[in-house]
Amino acid sequence: MKFNDIALNITNILLPRKGIDMTKWAAVACDQFTSQPDYWDEAYKTAENAPSTLNLMLPEIYLEDEDVEDRIKVINGTMKEYLSDGTLEETEPCMILIKRDTKASPVRTGVVAALDLEKYDFTKGSDSLIRATEGTVTERIPPRMKVRKNADVELPHIMILIDDPHCTAVEKLSEYAEANSLEPVYDFEMMMKGGSITGWKITDEKVINDFAEALRKLAAPEVFNKKYGLEGISPLLYAVGDGNHSLASAKCHWEELKKQGAAMDHPARYALVEIVNVHDKGIIFEPIHRVLFGVNEEDFTDSMLGYFGENASYVSTEELDESAAKADASLPYHTIPVCFGKFNGIIYIDKKEHTLAVGAIQKFIDEYLKEHPEVKIDYVHGNDVTAELGGKDGNAGIFLPAMEKSDLFLTVIKNGSLPRKTFSMGEAFEKRYYVEARKITEG
Repeated sequence: MKFNDIALNITNILLPRKGIDMTKWAAVACDQFTSQPDYWDEAYKTAENAPSTLNLMLPEIYLEDEDVEDRIKVINGTMKEYLSDGTLEETEPCMILIKRDTKASPVRTGVVAALDLEKYDFTKGSDSLIRATEGTVTERIPPRMKVRKNADVELPHIMILIDDPHCTAVEKLSEYAEANSLEPVYDFEMMMKGGSITGWKITDEKVINDFAEALRKLAAPEVFNKKYGLEGISPLLYAVGDGNHSLASAKCHWEELKKQGAAMDHPARYALVEIVNVHDKGIIFEPIHRVLFGVNEEDFTDSMLGYFGENASYVSTEELDESAAKADASLPYHTIPVCFGKFNGIIYIDKKEHTLAVGAIQKFIDEYLKEHPEVKIDYVHGNDVTAELGGKDGNAGIFLPAMEKSDLFLTVIKNGSLPRKTFSMGEAFEKRYYVEARKITEG
């Protein structure tokens, strides 16, 4: 079943055959724990020699290793093996309703289905139905395309957000599964403290049609524009919440296949994703702060005031008032606490510069780093860590407010892709684990 107008494809999905140890099968997304080789060593020990998605993907911590080409060949060979020996079994066309419980956050509900890459454009200023929420670094795409180039199978860690405040789509599938006492196709504890996950196969055509109709209503131009107080703007139905560069790599791979003469119904035209309502209680936006190393307070603040002119000001304070970051949202300026070693202050930036505080300050930081190559930056979670690092002589800690989930779509619509590292959706162990797969080659 294809719903071309809303880029939705109800396709065959690959699941591990019954009897496989699912705890050893499912592994966290390849773009996590990129500075922690011990994590991956322990994961491989946990899976031992059992069938595992660890054997079907390349953790990005190894992307720069000398043996990366050999690793990719082994991965591609294992994909063929899992398809031929029955490790992976293909379902009928369906969606997979999932519930993920990490214990660290409320249970998250999502739907695994395929989206049409023809409706996705990650370039800046895109008005496509599927859009990136953060800037895409094109240099990060080729290494990921190498992994996908000769792959028979894709495994999704892409999370797509929809703005459905009345819970008309994903949540209705959950109600259907509960009301009809559907038997799960899997239900297990994940390795490496990833929590638990349960999945139900959705095949009922009426239920699928109702789900598609709910999405169609969200994307209706008149409904979309009224919701955001806009006029004549192309609808944004799907916002890429996680896995932006993986989806961009899938898009580039598909474009390459088209150039080589691939038919428009080729499986690689579509990408398997998890669709989640941004209003789901399990979706929590956490701020990502900035720490600068080797910076001078006076030079930084003078440069900032010169950059923004009358649209910014800086007040030095004896004590850092982190609560100021929660200033009245109705005020016409962003309030950003900052510490320069032992000195503290507050930066005020007019909201005309950017809808978000992070967008406003990041514009300046990018320019400042270009002019001061000796200054380094890190992106940090947590006030305590930011205060500790920023409190050291020669450093600066910039405390950013959490972005409201309800602001995501309107901000992307108005400003385009968000600045990098605008927000985080949970900790690394809460990210998507690979469970489902899909064949992306013909035959």
